[in-house]
Amino acid sequence: MSQTGGANVAVILKGWPRLSETFIAQEIAGLEARGIALELWSMRRPTDKARHPVHDRVRGRVTYLPEYLKDEPGRVFTAWLKARRLPGYAAARAKFHADLERDRTSNRVRRWGQALVLAAELPPSIERLYAHFLHTPASVTRYAATMRGLPWSVSAHAKDIWTSDDWDAREKLDDCDWLVTCTNVGLQRLKELAADPAKLRLVYHGLDFAHLPAPPPARPPRDGSDPRDPVVILSVGRKVEKKGYDDLLDALASLPADLHWCFEHVGAGSLSDALKARAASLGIADRCVWHGGQPQKQVFAALARADLFVLASKKAADGDQDGLPNVLMEAAHQGLPLVSTQAAAIGEFIEDGRTGLLVPPAAPRELGLALGRMIVDPALRQLLAQRAGEVVRTRFSYEAGVEWIASALRGQRSESTVAARAAE
Repeated sequence: MSQTGGANVAVILKGWPRLSETFIAQEIAGLEARGIALELWSMRRPTDKARHPVHDRVRGRVTYLPEYLKDEPGRVFTAWLKARRLPGYAAARAKFHADLERDRTSNRVRRWGQALVLAAELPPSIERLYAHFLHTPASVTRYAATMRGLPWSVSAHAKDIWTSDDWDAREKLDDCDWLVTCTNVGLQRLKELAADPAKLRLVYHGLDFAHLPAPPPARPPRDGSDPRDPVVILSVGRKVEKKGYDDLLDALASLPADLHWCFEHVGAGSLSDALKARAASLGIADRCVWHGGQPQKQVFAALARADLFVLASKKAADGDQDGLPNVLMEAAHQGLPLVSTQAAAIGEFIEDGRTGLLVPPAAPRELGLALGRMIVDPALRQLLAQRAGEVVRTRFSYEAGVEWIASALRGQRSESTVAARAAE
């Protein structure tokens, strides 16, 4: 046990640090503050040039697994020599071969190699493994935990729930000690696959209010009538299909010509060039500002200068979809009114007409009408923003969720509480 009285836990991550996964860094910092001794094991090295302040609050040692086995063959071979002598190696190998029969991909082999390294290099003080995401991080974690004979747990989020094969998710749900997920819609999906739903717990990410800037003072009552003072529309999110930025650009282009607005976007992503080209073809490129990926300080600066926040989430062609994006809660905390879609779990936070405006996903016309309504009515923006801020402050603090996870990592979770919550 650690000197602070907490468990010694290895956290397995896709990448560390990542600008787009502030919610994970926030949780890790909160667990450390509650006395949990953590080590971070990342499957990828960082690609973002900047860091958020929350990353600097995390003190746990970070170890990078070989992202591609061919890059560190000596390390992988040495790990195999050590791992094959572990008492759970044969059982882990059997699980890997059974998975490989159904998923004959190099990706599956890579996860086995990463698991060998993880199992071989974990210090003997580690008492539990904890994976963020049910897909590839949980695969690595499952194999390594089996080799080491350790309990393991997992936090499931969005893409990992909706794009994992049913058989893969079922076997991980059977093997893990417990699972938390951040939306009720995700919980219900996993309950369909779990032999023991009592293992599952709904834990909203929420916000760590103590480390957020105070909301700015009252915003100016812009109404889109002054070309010298346009309404500032902001969105923050990765430029990927499920965020619906193609629909948002179409919606912006449909706004009446006499409305004066500008659009700002913060976030990186593979569709950057395509979206800029789309804005140009729609004739609105001169009203769009693309900031790219930014650290948290710049994100909150953008929230402070905006009048309206929009997120046009939808289901991607491969089934990927959002959970409940934390950025919606951050925007509400900063006093911004919200326009979004009825996709995924967004309706678990925004109530249409009361705490924001919701439209169907992949519906640019309806989205344009909602944006137009908000642009011309600063009083409506103020009312909806006030209500959304109250909901964030009363229902979406992250304290209770992190407390539960900390207790569970210590092996102190209440089975009756889990079973009751899973039955909701």
